Amino acid sequence: MKPTPILETDRLVLRELCPDDAEDMLRLHSHPEVQRYTGEAVITTGAGIREKIEEKMHDYITYGYGRWATVLKDGNQFIGWSGLAYLPEFDEIDVGYRFLPQFWGKGLATEATRAILGYAFSDLELERIVAIAMKENRASIRVMEKAGMHFDKYAPYFPDMEELVWYTCERDNY
Repeated sequence: MKPTPILETDRLVLRELCPDDAEDMLRLHSHPEVQRYTGEAVITTGAGIREKIEEKMHDYITYGYGRWATVLKDGNQFIGWSGLAYLPEFDEIDVGYRFLPQFWGKGLATEATRAILGYAFSDLELERIVAIAMKENRASIRVMEKAGMHFDKYAPYFPDMEELVWYTCERDNY
């Protein structure tokens, strides 16, 4: 049984990930083009993807939010995930998204991100959200801009790492 929706947009339903999503999540995380700008290796095993899902499910309990399965309303088709993640190393909350390539360029990431930001600021009463992308990932940067986020800085995620693009959005300015 799939979890209850957290958010709905015109075209999407965002809900908690669950073990039943393993096959779809493996298809997403094993795709080299999907993983290209993430800094993460592809996941090729069922055990690896179950661990990833458990990690995300743990966030729901720990923080009250997380990365959510993102599903097309029309046909109930899993397209990827989007949502919030707490980054303890920066004491920041990140908005992120990862979709299967056949759903790129359709405005779905922007639609999801706008809904997530609205939910973060109104329902969760969060004050600030960041988004981080590799400089080469122009499509992701464009999503951040279209969703109402603003350039903050170039900075590495870890020391001795290449600089990434950081965007922010604050509750008072959204």
